[in-house]
Amino acid sequence: MAHTTGRGRTALVAVIGGALLLGGCGSTGASQESKVDLHALLPESVRKAGVLKVGTSFTAAPVVYRNDRNEADGLDPHLAEKLGAALGVRLELQDAGPFANVLPGLMSHQFDIAMSGITDTREREEGLDKDGNQTGPGVDFVDYFMAGIGLAVKKGNPQNITDIDHLCGHTVVVKKGTTHDDLVQRQAKVCGHDSKPLKMVETDDDTSALEKLKGSADAFITDYPKAQYATRTVDNGNAFQIGGAQIQPRPFGIAVRKEDAALRDVLMRAMNRLITDGTYDQVLADHDLAVGAIQNSVINGST
Repeated sequence: MAHTTGRGRTALVAVIGGALLLGGCGSTGASQESKVDLHALLPESVRKAGVLKVGTSFTAAPVVYRNDRNEADGLDPHLAEKLGAALGVRLELQDAGPFANVLPGLMSHQFDIAMSGITDTREREEGLDKDGNQTGPGVDFVDYFMAGIGLAVKKGNPQNITDIDHLCGHTVVVKKGTTHDDLVQRQAKVCGHDSKPLKMVETDDDTSALEKLKGSADAFITDYPKAQYATRTVDNGNAFQIGGAQIQPRPFGIAVRKEDAALRDVLMRAMNRLITDGTYDQVLADHDLAVGAIQNSVINGST
């Protein structure tokens, strides 16, 4: 399959971090799996409906966004299309608005699943808030990509921000409801103890965050692929740059309610079929995201 170099790098990260199981099926097992009728394994309600409603937030290029023709674009919409073909149903993307609405919308049954560049974390799996308090039953994740944290800064990096510790004394913009929001809130407490206050600004989407970064903000903390995309595309690549290396790679996952275990399991099998037959590699290559490829999809790979 294509892009084995990128996949190898991600595999190494996953082995070190224990995030994903990287063993693959043998050729015989893979051949047998390719003959399984995945449609027949879907819950009856999904087969009858012929559609899976997918909650997403079109606010995070290149993972999920609307292009110049107002069409759904990015890694998640294209993987969803391929998953639908493998399952024999249509995956219908439904706009949740701000990212912070995606998981609550899933839990309130507005959607069947959620796919919006969602980082698989133990807290989300177990239904815990950032302080470790139980807020709900949590969700299961079907993992399909690896991405770390990226720090987007102004071109030339005038404030010399290259890691999380360098955020003290600066204004930092994040999207509401993200793991980056929680991370910067924790760092703000550290900075306060050091008498170098960190000012955090929250927005609902990447576009607003990048406007803040053009202005008073010194850094935008987001997923590394999104930070990298902004540095390449905004003002023809002349506005921003990455401040330092990718931090803390973790899996992205399709979120599924815990009561929907059968749906979760068949989604994992469908994702692994895309990985095995090369479709997955091609989708990632089309969006210049091969570096985040995984060897195989697993459930709840963060723990």
